[in-house]
Amino acid sequence: MTNLLQIENVTYQSHDKLILKDISLTLQRQKILTLIGPNGAGKSTLVKIVLGLLKPTSGKVKINKNIRIGFVPQKIHPDKSLPMQVIDFLKLSPGFQKDKLTSLLEKFNIHYVIKQDVHKLSGGELQRVLLVRALLNSPDLLVLDEPMQGVDITGQKELYQLLKTIRLEMNCGILLVSHDLHLVMAQTDYVLCLNQHICCSGSPDIVTNHPKYLALFGKEDVEHLAVYKHSHDHCHELDGHIHHNHN
Repeated sequence: MTNLLQIENVTYQSHDKLILKDISLTLQRQKILTLIGPNGAGKSTLVKIVLGLLKPTSGKVKINKNIRIGFVPQKIHPDKSLPMQVIDFLKLSPGFQKDKLTSLLEKFNIHYVIKQDVHKLSGGELQRVLLVRALLNSPDLLVLDEPMQGVDITGQKELYQLLKTIRLEMNCGILLVSHDLHLVMAQTDYVLCLNQHICCSGSPDIVTNHPKYLALFGKEDVEHLAVYKHSHDHCHELDGHIHHNHN
């Protein structure tokens, strides 16, 4: 299987401060690779290197020229003095198509926000809008830098489930930065635990039992990873309605 992204022995140094050291990873289509680590571990710096916003001090980043990349930032702060409706914001996407937009709005259950001002959206609504905008360009590689900020637990769980569906439907690879250990471990294929260097990597089961992971996050976090693996016969939509699941 051809790699969408291949990073080989990447080191990044800024003003004599070592940010990343000897990082290597690969990402393939239909796979979700999650970067975890404490604050200051270099996660966002690695994302900027992948996006081409920073150049590594040493090492190689291999991305096919023809690959389209979609990016969802941690958060944006819309200027209230310059009101913009969601539809106008989404039209700025280079891949904007009305039919595709309608389909994505339905998939993410945010069709009702299309005429609302961007700065009036809730945290969960805004993150879904940002994800829709990134997907309008039909990316081969979807990069998300802690996209669940400002989203409640129920919303996070729904978004993670949607990402699992998207990577198959769009045949894309997903690089996800997250600190939501309890939820993300059940939704990813591969985990890379970063703290300037790679502390450990592998499947979620392997990483959560690795001594270096336990040293960073503690045994208590590992024991709580299964807390959210239950299911409900209904879900709460963003507009307040309750939708009942029928088998």
